[in-house]
Amino acid sequence: MWAFNLFIVLHLDILLLLPLNFDEYCGVITVVSDKKAKKKILKLINKEHKPVFDVHRDRFKRVNVIIMALNSEGIPVQKSPHIPVLYREVIEAFEACNEGIIIDCTLGYGGHTSMLLDANNNCRLIGIDQDPTAIEFSTQRLVSYGDRVQIRQGRFSAVAQSLLSEYGDQVCGVLADIGVSSLQLDVRERGFSYESDTLDMRMNPDASLCASEVVNEYSHSDLEFILREYGEVTNAKKVAETIVQKRPFESAKQLSDAIFHLMPKGKKIHPSTLVMQAIRIEVNDELGELTRLLDVIEKGPQKHLRVAIITFHSLEDRIVKQRFSTWSKNCICPDDAMRCTCGNNNAIGKVITKKPLSAQEDELRSNSRSRSAKMRIFEINR
Repeated sequence: MWAFNLFIVLHLDILLLLPLNFDEYCGVITVVSDKKAKKKILKLINKEHKPVFDVHRDRFKRVNVIIMALNSEGIPVQKSPHIPVLYREVIEAFEACNEGIIIDCTLGYGGHTSMLLDANNNCRLIGIDQDPTAIEFSTQRLVSYGDRVQIRQGRFSAVAQSLLSEYGDQVCGVLADIGVSSLQLDVRERGFSYESDTLDMRMNPDASLCASEVVNEYSHSDLEFILREYGEVTNAKKVAETIVQKRPFESAKQLSDAIFHLMPKGKKIHPSTLVMQAIRIEVNDELGELTRLLDVIEKGPQKHLRVAIITFHSLEDRIVKQRFSTWSKNCICPDDAMRCTCGNNNAIGKVITKKPLSAQEDELRSNSRSRSAKMRIFEINR
């Protein structure tokens, strides 16, 4: 936190530096055309609901004010419990969607949503989340956008299927940030963190399966399977055996302490992270949900659609990479086929990102949780 900040105003060839003291902002870059705009900036920047970007246009639809709140590393910030990852890359991915509807399959706390609404002034956005806490927060946060935003509660594969069918070619983009949000990790009562005093991990608190049931009731073989397949834990058999021997567990912290000595040390992540990841994926059926979303998009009616998916570990990234590769193939005949019999016209679009996009250095310094984020983009053009 810095007490002294700079407010930079670029007005033609005039550069004004005005020292300000405001809570979480360390700098603001604006382009203005008159004194009234400057006053408006000062009011906006101190509002609790100030979004990362504010774009104001005159009556001729020309931009006369652009506001961006930055921290010391040049990263957009705002008073929100969640820092959206790959914010620049997400905005660039959907820069052509200035009209139409973007579906944010993982609304969370509205970080990506507010950025996309501000960057694409004529678009609408429909956000999906199964977490009622996120729904409540984002409903308040996004109220200033009026009818440009809708919020739907439910699992994103089912809700997205309904939306793609309902809105057809009005939908120009689909974004999915596959991962647990910062607030879910930080609120210990949710049981996601290895320091939590509970053992829950449900993204939807009303879901039937929780982490306590997985840890305390699953058989040794089932635990070994999810640890190996979902956490890529190298000594999954030994870890599963230890869990079975020392259970029952009442908290994630107890579980973490019990297996800590078995986990590899020296990595950038906490030794218990992969075990917690495996349990969380099982509880929320995350890989199955991602696969179902890709199925829904593939079978959707949209002729043109930009799809961007952010993943945080190799299992998710592999699913997205393989599906995008399949979507881009004209020939889907078996590899050992003597000749093509499929028609050689099965591609539904092209892969935009040959390699996944990752966070830039300044974002990594500002938000350590972005280090695992990878985004792949596909352009559907049927």
